[in-house]
Amino acid sequence: MSAAPLLRVRGLNGWYGKSHILQGVDIAIREGELLALLGRNGAGKTTTMRAIMGLLSRTEGELEFAGAPILGLPSYAIAQRGLALVPENRGIFGALTVEENLKLAARRGSPWGIERIWAMFPALGARRRTPGGKLSGGEQQMLAIGRALVTGPRLLLLDEPTEGLAPVIVAQLVEILRELKAAGLSMLLVEQSLETCMAVADRFQILDGGAIVWEGGSQALLAAADVRSRHLTLERA
Repeated sequence: MSAAPLLRVRGLNGWYGKSHILQGVDIAIREGELLALLGRNGAGKTTTMRAIMGLLSRTEGELEFAGAPILGLPSYAIAQRGLALVPENRGIFGALTVEENLKLAARRGSPWGIERIWAMFPALGARRRTPGGKLSGGEQQMLAIGRALVTGPRLLLLDEPTEGLAPVIVAQLVEILRELKAAGLSMLLVEQSLETCMAVADRFQILDGGAIVWEGGSQALLAAADVRSRHLTLERA
């Protein structure tokens, strides 16, 4: 009998004001799994992540993490349970140095200490005294991931981590995601690059109109040209 999912989302509905964006989303992520959540712009992918992290003012449905309900908890309490979000805008503190950004987020007992972040991202170690706002886009994304990791998450949520980055930086981030998978970290990845997702994801779900419309493995997705044509605008290098 398989173990219960680390994250279970059932019938999740979410609103921005009067706009009903999420309309019954179902997601399950197992321990150590990387699930890619795909869909066109406006499908509700970022809203799903914000709802999971308690950042929407109105949500309904079932949301469980490690067997305990978390729907309705404040975002800081959800983070304390072991979830961490790397937002699309990265959200780093531009006036603080790289090291200060990490120290501000670091939690005692995290397996991802700051020294481990320097080893994973040598470019950050070399610029540890540089203000976050002075980093390149790729370095800022590395810092955003590092800052999430030092909180010691059991589940890492990544929202468009390769957006706007040069191919060489994207390749580096793919290797980082593989390293995190090998370490057993569970991840939910929202990403526009199908190539990136194919390189790292164990399973795929497609969101359209605020609901899951397809799910399966990489070979099934590659074989489903009609599904990709109908629901995705990916194929970005």
